[in-house]
Amino acid sequence: MDDNPVQRAGYHHGSLPVALVAAALDLLDERGLDKVSVREVARRAGVSPGAPFRHFSDRQALLTAVADRILADFEEWQRAALAKAEGPAVRAYGLGFVRYAIRHPNRFELIKSRVYGADHPVELAERLSRIERDFGDLIVAGQRAGELRAGDPAVIGLAGQALVYGLSQMIVDGYLPRDQAELLAEHVLDTLGLGIVDPAACQEP
Repeated sequence: MDDNPVQRAGYHHGSLPVALVAAALDLLDERGLDKVSVREVARRAGVSPGAPFRHFSDRQALLTAVADRILADFEEWQRAALAKAEGPAVRAYGLGFVRYAIRHPNRFELIKSRVYGADHPVELAERLSRIERDFGDLIVAGQRAGELRAGDPAVIGLAGQALVYGLSQMIVDGYLPRDQAELLAEHVLDTLGLGIVDPAACQEP
């Protein structure tokens, strides 16, 4: 009897694409983006080397499907972060972004190539639009609550993305010590985040 959980998922539930994406995600987490090959993914899923190509045209198509799975996991991660937030939701969302990158640096590298490049794969359009819309709603809510300064929510959102993306990249690259990364992230967000805080909210009563 085969004890491979990926193979069981693929054959018992009749969804080989799901099994292949799961195997590719495991491989990404273990070895990094450069080591994710269609042949190794097929081996882990217990199928022939050519079987994945019945569902994914090439390696890039498989990686895009993996990116979609990561973004779905990221959405769940951020919902949990917001549910536990004690301060401004935008701060919790930004810190959640950095924490996810710290815990999953290889996933962060893949998402960079699919989200922060010149072109977005059409397969990710719907999910990315939803994530962007949810983030924009947080900014508008923060403005209405007096936590964030007035202004174009898109500009404020871009400033926030630039901050957490850059901070995450510095941590993943090893420029900042990973064992202190979360504490540093909190300090940086609190310091530079003052740039989008409503100044009136910081005045003494």
